[in-house]
Amino acid sequence: MFDLDGTLIDTENQYTKIWHEIAVTFRPDVERLEYLIKGTTLTSIFATYFPDPKVQEEVFKMLDKGESQMTYEFYPGAIEFINDLKEHGVKCAIVTSSNKLKMQYFQAYNPQAYDLFDFVLTSEDFKASKPNPDCYLRGAEVCGAGIDECAVFEDAFTGLQAGMSSGIFTIGLPTGNPVEAIKDKCHYVLNDWQNFTYQKLCSIVESR
Repeated sequence: MFDLDGTLIDTENQYTKIWHEIAVTFRPDVERLEYLIKGTTLTSIFATYFPDPKVQEEVFKMLDKGESQMTYEFYPGAIEFINDLKEHGVKCAIVTSSNKLKMQYFQAYNPQAYDLFDFVLTSEDFKASKPNPDCYLRGAEVCGAGIDECAVFEDAFTGLQAGMSSGIFTIGLPTGNPVEAIKDKCHYVLNDWQNFTYQKLCSIVESR
């Protein structure tokens, strides 16, 4: 099960800029808001930082405009790894805090992307936002797998906590945070996707 932004696709810097603009406009009193919200659903962000419905409308407009103009490039080696998993009969799922509207932009940018995955779970599919483990427990259920048959790939602190709390083997990628910051928040740190394979994943999981 894969988180999307910052894990499979290189969008985190773009999101940081969008949310910084939103923070400066509506919540200049909250320092580093653009980092505090990473990995959480829009519903959770609204409830925590933007409770005013009128402000929510304006934030949504700014966010939607930004997402419609973003690039959604896969990290080098990510697609090759997923294809290798599929060749070995492994089910693959995206488990993201993004909503379905944002995923339409992602799919428009990568028309063949959904062919890589057996399931795509978005914020509308979960009862609670990351760091709650509900999203990954739901992902395992949808895939028809026990938690001991799964692996989670994440980059954000909230996502790593969700993976670990679910009891699923959790692999962290240091795309947005340094290795030192995430190494005690996951079972294994994967520096990047290049040359990563199904066999290497099996070896890592079996050696835990």
